[in-house]
Amino acid sequence: MTPVAGGAGTVAPAYYSIARWTFEDSAGRYDIDLGNSYVPSHPLSDLTVPTALTLDYGTDRGTAELRRLIAGLYGGGGPESVTVTHGAQEALFLLFDVLVRPGDQVIAFTPGWQPLLDLPSRLGARTTVLPYGPDLTVDAAAVAAAAGDDLRLIALNSPCNPTGRRIGRRALRELAALAAERDAYLLVDEEYAIDLSRSAAVGRDRVVSVSGLSKTYGLPGLRIGWMYGAPDLVRACAERKFLTSIANSVLCEALACSVLERHEEFAREYRRLCAPGLRLVEEWAARHGDAVRLVPPQDTPFAWVLLRTGEPSLALCRRALAAGVLLTPGETMGCDEGFRLGFARDPATVTEGLARLDTVLRPDGPPAAP
Repeated sequence: MTPVAGGAGTVAPAYYSIARWTFEDSAGRYDIDLGNSYVPSHPLSDLTVPTALTLDYGTDRGTAELRRLIAGLYGGGGPESVTVTHGAQEALFLLFDVLVRPGDQVIAFTPGWQPLLDLPSRLGARTTVLPYGPDLTVDAAAVAAAAGDDLRLIALNSPCNPTGRRIGRRALRELAALAAERDAYLLVDEEYAIDLSRSAAVGRDRVVSVSGLSKTYGLPGLRIGWMYGAPDLVRACAERKFLTSIANSVLCEALACSVLERHEEFAREYRRLCAPGLRLVEEWAARHGDAVRLVPPQDTPFAWVLLRTGEPSLALCRRALAAGVLLTPGETMGCDEGFRLGFARDPATVTEGLARLDTVLRPDGPPAAP
């Protein structure tokens, strides 16, 4: 794969901004959304609204009940292992801000979630970016070879956004061991893991998990995320949180409790939404084998589609936008050779979107949206 900002080494934020693509360039210009990476959002009427709730400030760590429910997802630890944040993004920021100092080394991977590539340099750290291996997983030996004496943090997604692939359990064990040996940490962004009971963070002080309700639960508007890890680390992040959002909305936290009490119901709905859309995407990719290669996702609501035409991903995604279809270009993830395609939609929406992409993939397809 061709990294947008180079291979291993210090990376400047030279890739295409995902915020610009999402909130500026594509806003209001499509009617078929195959670009966003979460399941369709739920209406408030699907949740239990606690009308007698007192709307006070809440707490910096999150309510004890919500932290208990989150810890239960991991099958180990207690509320002291959890800090609730304003979405998973705040959890990532707080962890980087607490752990990383100028001159530290952070190892990240491409293609990957932009903040994991961007945040370290903004804190004065040296970012070593490694490409995923041929099977789109992490080569722990390559990470060990790239690790310097100043290694402070290894940051990755599992399942990965945008490749949809899980990091193997053996690789995670080896990375956790490397982090412990170097007095460093392993950060695993598990936003797309519907089952957290086998998280690498369980029982390991040098591994921290980040997740939330935005992607697989379809509740990004609640802005409920969290970190799960060693109590002293998540407590330090809660103290730093006082300088940012102070506390989450107590209403959103109460709604989150009602969601996690129905975790299995939401998990079933997630799998029900993903299965038919994935079959449609698999059939579509097979028909266009000369133009694209589908990377089989592992329990994600999206797939990574590699281009075989030589056209940069951003150019193709702009042409798809002209046809009214939103995709996410790989340039926002540090790679220009593929795009992210979300399929956790109703089958009619996916079918219509893929039909429009049929015309986009033709040599005489529509020009790019200006």
